[in-house]
Amino acid sequence: MPRVDVELQIAVPPDAAWAAVVDVESYPHCMDSVESVVVTEQPDGHHRTTAWAVRLEDSVLRWTEADRLDPSARRFDFHQLTGDLGEFVGHWAVAAAPGGGSTVSLHVDFDIGIPLLADMLNPVASRALEENAAQMLAALERRLLAQRAPERPLSEAPGPGPQSPALQEATP
Repeated sequence: MPRVDVELQIAVPPDAAWAAVVDVESYPHCMDSVESVVVTEQPDGHHRTTAWAVRLEDSVLRWTEADRLDPSARRFDFHQLTGDLGEFVGHWAVAAAPGGGSTVSLHVDFDIGIPLLADMLNPVASRALEENAAQMLAALERRLLAQRAPERPLSEAPGPGPQSPALQEATP
């Protein structure tokens, strides 16, 4: 089964990054590829069901997933319950990074669900999912840094300079 792994260091504390990662219903407001995310069920603070619609290349993938949130580990695991792919499982994680920042990662294992075309379509789908995941992380970074901007002294405000690799890939 193909796997996509993307991570990005973000200059915000891990708790702030975690709050943004688990706030999936805000994704459509800051991520161009995410059309909608709706929490359809949340029986407690550690489990929920979410319905997603995400643009990938020239189509829209739709699925419903079960999420298991572990706030103390800053990780949430997900797996598709129903949807367009044969299988879609993975996790988001936030870890402390040097200097008080965070490393945010997204790991996805998937199966397109068409065995006869898997050899041809899996590499294409892997590239598209990896690009999409990098764009999602870059959008989270932009959102988090924009939220921090008013708190920074002007001398610390980001100016022109090198961007993170994921942001460079996601910027046209």
